[in-house]
Amino acid sequence: MAASILHRATGVALSVGLVALTWWLAAAASGPAAYEDFLSAATSPLGQWVLFGWMFAMYLHIATGLRHLVMDTGAWLAIKDTDRALIILTLAALAATAGTWAYLKGWM
Repeated sequence: MAASILHRATGVALSVGLVALTWWLAAAASGPAAYEDFLSAATSPLGQWVLFGWMFAMYLHIATGLRHLVMDTGAWLAIKDTDRALIILTLAALAATAGTWAYLKGWM
């Protein structure tokens, strides 16, 4: 149940995050001043946390979506398997987020 709710919550987070993407595109189209405003917000500590969270939501949504595909085959239907899969997929999404973030920041 928690995995299903988490999948829906990450879908909502991704939809809300599209507002930031729209803001970025509109700022780029509006000129240098508007783009600088966007960059100052996106590079602020709060903006970085929001981007990190959005990236984590994307990876987790993909992972839980793949989990649903596996469950459609009849696997991972036991509660014990479902709980273990959620923990593994959450850790994998966190590792993918951290790895992508480290790569984009030039830390790797």
